[in-house]
Amino acid sequence: MEAILKDPAGAVIGLDFDGTLSPIVPDPATAVIHPKAPAVLADLGAHVRAVAIVTGRPAATALELGPALADVPGLVVLGHYGFERWEGGRISAPPPPPGVPRAEAELPLLLESLGLRDVAVEDKGRAVAVHTRRSADPEGTFAALREPLAKLAEKHGLVVEPGRMVLELRPPGMDKGHALSLFLAERTARSVMFVGDDLGDLAAFEAVRASGLPGVTVCSGSSEVTALAERADIVVDGPEGVVALLSELATAFTRP
Repeated sequence: MEAILKDPAGAVIGLDFDGTLSPIVPDPATAVIHPKAPAVLADLGAHVRAVAIVTGRPAATALELGPALADVPGLVVLGHYGFERWEGGRISAPPPPPGVPRAEAELPLLLESLGLRDVAVEDKGRAVAVHTRRSADPEGTFAALREPLAKLAEKHGLVVEPGRMVLELRPPGMDKGHALSLFLAERTARSVMFVGDDLGDLAAFEAVRASGLPGVTVCSGSSEVTALAERADIVVDGPEGVVALLSELATAFTRP
């Protein structure tokens, strides 16, 4: 943290979206960014080298759930774990992988064969996610799905990314760690902070440590996921704690 405070112009602040800037909700489509987050990110952006949201969601979806983010100066959204990029009002991305719609087409029959009718399937364009949070037994359903979904993913050249009561099938070759590493090199960062809440953020934590830069890892804590908190330098209380920490950081930049 000391390096970021001493040289904010060299710092990259990376953040996950769900569970970090937005509270986790049963239906992902109803998620809403913390109301104070866009203003705090704008304050940070005025001092640091870059602010980047690194999320498994499509970049456009993150902006729909937090429309004020589009007004944050210099913000970059790396969607689909870095396969997609929003910057300056434009989205750039390679063509969608064919394995995703093929796997999604087979999901209803697979879920029916397992007797699982109370899960939610989310079409994310470049990925498809199966949410168990609304089932009668979220953890049991999550465990029952891991092996069948792993086989389905392998069949279509995909990988499975586990999260907080969600299993996501997506293309291999990119994760939040890889996306963050590429971004740090692109911006010639001199220090880095990454804030996350879920298992998918572990790769970004590792990227912070592997970068060789002065770095800080922050966990948006919850009772559902403890692995991230065990590896974080700082643990805060959910999105409310994240916003408070970032606000304190932005205020520190303006102190004489």
